[in-house]
Amino acid sequence: MPTLSSRTAGFTDSVIRRMTRISNQFGAVNLSQGFPDFAPPQPILDRLAEVTREDFHQYSITWGAQNFREALADKYEHFTGRAIDPNGEIVVTCGSTEAMMAAMLSVTNPGDKVIVFSPFYENYGADTILSGAEPIYVPLVPPAFTFDADVLEAAFRQHPKALILCNPSNPCGKVFTRAELEIIADLAKKYDTFVITDEVYEHILYQPHKHTYIATLPGMWERTIQCSSLSKTYSITGWRLGYVIAAPEVIDTVKKVHDFLTVGAAAPLQEAAVTGLRFGDDYYAALQAEYTEKRTLFLEGLDRIGIAHTVPEGAYYILLDISEFGYESDLTFCEHLAERVGVGAVPGSSFFREPENRYIRFHFAKKNETLNEALNRLADIRKKF
Repeated sequence: MPTLSSRTAGFTDSVIRRMTRISNQFGAVNLSQGFPDFAPPQPILDRLAEVTREDFHQYSITWGAQNFREALADKYEHFTGRAIDPNGEIVVTCGSTEAMMAAMLSVTNPGDKVIVFSPFYENYGADTILSGAEPIYVPLVPPAFTFDADVLEAAFRQHPKALILCNPSNPCGKVFTRAELEIIADLAKKYDTFVITDEVYEHILYQPHKHTYIATLPGMWERTIQCSSLSKTYSITGWRLGYVIAAPEVIDTVKKVHDFLTVGAAAPLQEAAVTGLRFGDDYYAALQAEYTEKRTLFLEGLDRIGIAHTVPEGAYYILLDISEFGYESDLTFCEHLAERVGVGAVPGSSFFREPENRYIRFHFAKKNETLNEALNRLADIRKKF
């Protein structure tokens, strides 16, 4: 038998998705994989029901249905102040996962280097390797998850082709300040580097933190490739609707890569999702209020139990410090947590390049009763370890 690709030699399956399977195996409350257990907005569901009886069952335009791209362009202009061309500056993808892969394949050549902040969403390292590039990891230092500008510039001195920026960040919930983004932007311009963003949590923020789109900073539009999706904003993670926004010269290449990766995103789902893209500011205010309530409920519950944890500035993840339990393997701890306590989590080591073993990740994108059930189970955690 011929040998298989060496690209994947160091890969495992996704630890996040594995922990969902383990949670299901033990009937645990699944706070590992970040998807809600509550319904999407009713107007989107109502439109989906209508779409099933209409003529949207064949391929849409490869890079996205016209009305979807126009609605997305209007939304982007509303939140950034920059008008974009729905025909020349947007590609609709099968989730932000494909958006990121299409962006990486569009800008990197084999042997190029890519800066990745650590901790990072597990796909970034894999995307870099699948693209034939080499990751350069720059630490975000707990508990504030700040970076050292000198360390970052040392990475830039290796002349990377791109930097991946997740903002707000998964898994640590960091929201990069404008000052931090200006440091990144200045270095990207100085060393002629692309910035590939993952901004899927752009509307899930906690006061007083604000989301700044790095593409809006001076001189950054042409070198920023913005990847995002509708999954988290509208609670439709299974719909797999993502997109890339970039300058026309970049989008021309992304269109070609996307065409050969997946052909196109699901046409009926694009049509239904246009309803969400047309929501007014009241929807996003309510979304922020809802997640603020869930964050407060969950963090106050953890405080009562007395286990140290991070406080997210955005997104819906917390890192719980499990040092007191004395485990050498946070993966083993998570397996025992699902089996003995009945709560699913992700081992923090899957997000860190550094040898970090003290954290596990929970998410709180769940109904309040689900979060309360998880907290009730966690209340006796010390009796079960």
